Amino acid sequence: MAAKLTTIHSRFVPLNIENVDTDQIIPARFLKATTRDGFGKNLFRDWRYEQDDEAQPKADFILNQTQFSGAILVAAKNFGCGSSREHAAWAIADYGFRVVVSSFFADIFKNNALNNGLLPVTVTEDFLQQIFAQPADATLTVKLEQQTITIDSTGQSQAFEINAYKKTCLLNGYDDIDYLLSIKQDIMDYEKTKA
Repeated sequence: MAAKLTTIHSRFVPLNIENVDTDQIIPARFLKATTRDGFGKNLFRDWRYEQDDEAQPKADFILNQTQFSGAILVAAKNFGCGSSREHAAWAIADYGFRVVVSSFFADIFKNNALNNGLLPVTVTEDFLQQIFAQPADATLTVKLEQQTITIDSTGQSQAFEINAYKKTCLLNGYDDIDYLLSIKQDIMDYEKTKA
């Protein structure tokens, strides 16, 4: 079982770049592992380091700027486009993000995120720009049960949509198998009525 996701109150990392594709999130050369662990160190690898050298971080890239931190990644529109690699969601989650906010997500990335305990929150472009306008120490509150995201300093809030099944899974820390096990007795009772 994954960690339950109910309310996330955190500072955020603003990645104000449009059309971030999955090869930028996790370059193809790092897709050799067969487990989900360890991908976070290569998140945005080509943007984070000079000539792929961890000893030479690019000072102007957002993940290398110490004033930005938190469990929420805020990205510009069309985040997660490109190839369908599930590793992109693995890398974001392994880095420590629990929520990704954007005005538009590629469908496959969105589904991969939900399947891996990462909450994609879609907001309007106007609300997204209000988040980007906040100072580095600003915080956001994401309440999954209520399906709201709030800019804490202004109190501005917006509702977001999520599939009811995926919401249940995130709230309980379930993957698909955990969910089936949670309703095992219901399934067995139903089967008895059909025997």
